Amino acid sequence: MNNSVRNTARLIGAGLRALLVLTVVCGVIYPLVVTGVAQAAFPGKANGSEVSSQGKVVGSSLLGQRYDKGKDKNGNPVPDLKFFQPRPSAGLGSNRTNGVNTQYDLQVSGASNLGATNTDLVKAVKERKQWVSETYGVPESKVPADAVTSSGSGLDPDISPEYAQVQTATVAKENHLPIAAVEKLVEHHTDGRALGFMGEPRVNVLELNIGLKELVRSAGEG
Repeated sequence: MNNSVRNTARLIGAGLRALLVLTVVCGVIYPLVVTGVAQAAFPGKANGSEVSSQGKVVGSSLLGQRYDKGKDKNGNPVPDLKFFQPRPSAGLGSNRTNGVNTQYDLQVSGASNLGATNTDLVKAVKERKQWVSETYGVPESKVPADAVTSSGSGLDPDISPEYAQVQTATVAKENHLPIAAVEKLVEHHTDGRALGFMGEPRVNVLELNIGLKELVRSAGEG
């Protein structure tokens, strides 16, 4: 009996010591080392890839966001055409209009999970294509795919150069800027394929709109 108790106590003691050691190593030392390396080598990415404008953090280069000027009578957000607009956001939440999430919400990140033949998705894409066509004055056949579909996360910060170009004339008009100046701005903020062959060319909407604000400010001062 005494041997059984001693053996049990020894096993419990060994388990507690293992728990303590693993807690210190995995719960304290490892996170501190990883955090320290990340802060030293990649401070921007480690802190959320924050983007600042005029000394204030305005978002993350990894996350998309809307640019609205208010809501309509039905409570739906109205895009502010003075800014370049992101692609639709189809999250998993309930705040949707025609099957397309009405805002970039970190709490409902995800795709719509609707199939290509789903009637709700087809209807939403058609309505979005009509809106883009009428708003920016381009034929529906010229509307890029990313203008009417969301990304897998629903939080994509980038749009295609084609979608940016579709919006250029309207953005220039709304801000009383020369079209050529806005086109040059889009070209400046267009990133090519990673390593020259992976992915597609893209434009970060947040960084583009920050550049647009600076362009408007410069034009006003001039």
